[in-house]
Amino acid sequence: MGAALDDVRRVFTSYEMAVGAPGSAAATSVGGIRAKSAELHAHYQAADYTTVVAELPTLLTEADRLHAANPQGDREAALVYVEAYVLAAKLVTKLGDGELATMAADRCVTVAVVTGSQVAVSLAMYQVAAALLRGDRIADAERVVMAMVDRRDFDLRSDNPALVSAVGALWLLGAVIAARRTDRAEADSRLGRSAALADLLGHDANHGFTAFGPTNVAIHRVSVAAELGDARGALEAAANVDPSRLPQALASRRAQVHVDLAWANAQRRRDAEATLHLLDAERIAPGAIRYNVITQEMVREMLARGTKTQTRALTDLATRAGLVH
Repeated sequence: MGAALDDVRRVFTSYEMAVGAPGSAAATSVGGIRAKSAELHAHYQAADYTTVVAELPTLLTEADRLHAANPQGDREAALVYVEAYVLAAKLVTKLGDGELATMAADRCVTVAVVTGSQVAVSLAMYQVAAALLRGDRIADAERVVMAMVDRRDFDLRSDNPALVSAVGALWLLGAVIAARRTDRAEADSRLGRSAALADLLGHDANHGFTAFGPTNVAIHRVSVAAELGDARGALEAAANVDPSRLPQALASRRAQVHVDLAWANAQRRRDAEATLHLLDAERIAPGAIRYNVITQEMVREMLARGTKTQTRALTDLATRAGLVH
């Protein structure tokens, strides 16, 4: 997938919005870019990263051109630019390109700020923190998240679901960060703050493509336990998760529960159960296996310690995911 990002990388490094290019007039409307961003976001949330990689360069080019064609600060043009680059930041962070993730997130924030939209700024800053975390800059990522959630001007009400979702997602990322530095108490506290916002929202939703809601908070309790290295805690937290409550389109979120449970079982050397969870994750969203670094390491570890009979299903899965040939 690294080579497939070359076209995306070329868009980032062309700086067409500044230097221009032959025939560089915007060819797509605000509505067209917004619709395409939503379509590709749906592919992303289904873990169909191949489609997003293939079509993202065109989307970003059109977003750049539309933004350049509106130098007076057309708010809607700026907002769809942010939407396109939030998607780009998510994708390249997921695929492990820290440099592109930082560039995409920075462009998101630069433009989001001028829109005056609290939602746009929050979603952009989430991507900044995610990019920093991908680069193991844990302290910097935490500083960004906490600076955002501590803002006093947020209008967090049930009739503002997009902002509730964006801030709730930031609290969830903050919980993961606290777990990454093994601070269980702080991770639990931040999960509690996100749960309160999920209760305020009142249902499982996908405002701003955040997948935020009560079920996603429950899924993050499993993920936080996994980050803490608490296999038993992950298994116990999973008992309170009903992935079927998520919107149907959120395949990657539903698959994540099985990935975390596979890890928890593998840590306890219950490799047969771990394999079953990986197979469930693959059935829901094959890309969640192929492009998950933790999953790849887990599969290789189980293959190394298992017998041929025990690892037949796992070997087949690893072959389909491109981990072995």
